[in-house]
Amino acid sequence: MVRELKITPIKNGTVIDHITSGLALDVLRLINIQSLDKDSTVSVAIRVRSGKLGWKDIVKVENMELSPRKVNAIALISPQATISIVRDFKIQEKRSVDLPDRIVGILKCPNPNCITNQPEPVESEFEVIERRPVVLTCAYCERRVESFLNHLA
Repeated sequence: MVRELKITPIKNGTVIDHITSGLALDVLRLINIQSLDKDSTVSVAIRVRSGKLGWKDIVKVENMELSPRKVNAIALISPQATISIVRDFKIQEKRSVDLPDRIVGILKCPNPNCITNQPEPVESEFEVIERRPVVLTCAYCERRVESFLNHLA
């Protein structure tokens, strides 16, 4: 007998769906759930069957709407993710994440000699040179970056 676990609906907040399987905990780190109000519910589902992806993760966060910078960070590690804004238990807006042409302030450059890693007040900036798979180039030192999880700011 297969039993299905139900996740409690949220009144107001954000649902991040279609996250690449196994990356839900990284998404939680990206959106900084430690900053949430202690009364906010956070639900995480890892390795959920998906007709579209095979397997996916889901994160539901009560009382939080994501900034554009956080949405861009999610798009970087999980480009097929979708974001739903929930208000009064109803989905008000649902959209796919969209990786912008430039990523600003989300990653640290892996080049230790890059000006963004020096005591200069320079924010990191990367140009998206490929989208599938995602490949970036640092705007300052031109270092190519293909793996992002270890470089998230």
